[in-house]
Amino acid sequence: MQEIVTNLIQGFSVVLTPTNMLLLIVGAFIGMVVGIIPGFGASAGIAILLPLTLTLDPTSAIIMLAGIYYGSQYGGATTSILINTPGDSAAVASTFDGYPMTLQGKAGKALIVQAIASFVGGTIGVILIFTLAPTFAKVALKFGPPEYFMLMIMGLLTLIWMTDDSKLKGFISALIGLAVATVGVDVITGTPRYTFGSPELISGVSFIPVTIGLFGIGELLFRVYSGSHKDGKLENLDLSLKSKENWPSWKELMKAKFTFLRGSIIGFVTGVLPGAGATIASFFSYSIEKKVSKEPEKFGKGHLPGLIAPETANNGATSGAMVPLMTLGIPGSASTAILLGAFLMYGLQPGPLLMIEKPDFAWGIISSMYFGNAILLLINIVAIPFFLMIVKLPYRFLIPVIISLCLIGTYSLNHSIIEIWILLIFGVIGFFMKLYGYSPAALVLALVLGPLAENTLRQSLIMSETGLGIFVTRPVSLLFLVLIALIVFYPVFKRMFMKTQKV
Repeated sequence: MQEIVTNLIQGFSVVLTPTNMLLLIVGAFIGMVVGIIPGFGASAGIAILLPLTLTLDPTSAIIMLAGIYYGSQYGGATTSILINTPGDSAAVASTFDGYPMTLQGKAGKALIVQAIASFVGGTIGVILIFTLAPTFAKVALKFGPPEYFMLMIMGLLTLIWMTDDSKLKGFISALIGLAVATVGVDVITGTPRYTFGSPELISGVSFIPVTIGLFGIGELLFRVYSGSHKDGKLENLDLSLKSKENWPSWKELMKAKFTFLRGSIIGFVTGVLPGAGATIASFFSYSIEKKVSKEPEKFGKGHLPGLIAPETANNGATSGAMVPLMTLGIPGSASTAILLGAFLMYGLQPGPLLMIEKPDFAWGIISSMYFGNAILLLINIVAIPFFLMIVKLPYRFLIPVIISLCLIGTYSLNHSIIEIWILLIFGVIGFFMKLYGYSPAALVLALVLGPLAENTLRQSLIMSETGLGIFVTRPVSLLFLVLIALIVFYPVFKRMFMKTQKV
């Protein structure tokens, strides 16, 4: 305990300087802005600003860049809630209940709850870093391809939980996502697959144009088709923060206290596992929350826990991702990969010795995340009247703005015309999926997890001398296998139990 307090004091003394606080505010604000722009994301923001930090002190530079990283998680949910267009894939799950709240005239409350949930998730994540970082680093070292494959399978099983209306349609949606995930070069043999001779598809289909197309363009097309863009429900929104209607009650927050805690812990643990990240964390958290809820029928209709769960998780995951980055030098996402490059650029070698040899740097970065989350909470709440002005614009003005943001965000990522076509194609696909009750979220999750699952499966079989037996001879992998079996057979056992109860 004494060591934790010492580390905390040391970190606070580093970050609480005028220069570092100013850079932290700048980084957090820029992160929020780049998160709002669909498709732009933290990785692009960090990459663009990285050259500008060359003249700064290494600790100050990384504090600002880390602020961009976790600040983008706040901004990404803003467009999810207001216009059903996730800023990145980690904010997809926030559309499920955030956007319905906007349609019900509760956009202000949704944005405030999102900001509070993000702050809680990020703060609990920082606390867990201080207390559990060394332990989690040791656990992460035990994860190999078999364990990651089982983790990916568990992620894919959440598709079943997300599609209550039709499991078959959810399964078909997932198959489409898995099919799209096979496009590109086979990492084992180096053979191009389904690229149709296009060099731009060799690296595969990015989830960003797919996600923006399905949720952004697809939603616009559906609203225009259904005529709901004329309903005028959003014109009477109260923009004032003085209005009690825009604030969640203390009773509502206390009712969701375990949702805050579950989401934060799920997010942090998932974030610690390299390659899992905030996207998987948000889907896991949403699915688990829906499963344990006494009111699962309210999810997807503007239910507060349905917004709190993914928002606490994706912000908890950004904190968790700093553990393997700083203690093992293993990036868990594109953003942390760029941060790793920044570490090396400044002559800092991430690894077990970083916290021993450079304690001021390590604990200063971690402490800055606490203050950054507090700053982002304040910025998000103060900016809510400006955010709400967006949804009050007439749709004839809003549609071209949204489409322009989608196109700019997609093109800015890789400057690829093919990705613009992918965006538009999946916009049409998203429209028909929404029209006929299929699950765009299942497609996106399968697209994200598909390549990871395929690669880890093939790596496991290559390193195995017993074929599929490798999954039962390794303790952690076997544990995941047992959990998967319980998830798969839970509905069967539940039905059998209900029949015996009736008898």
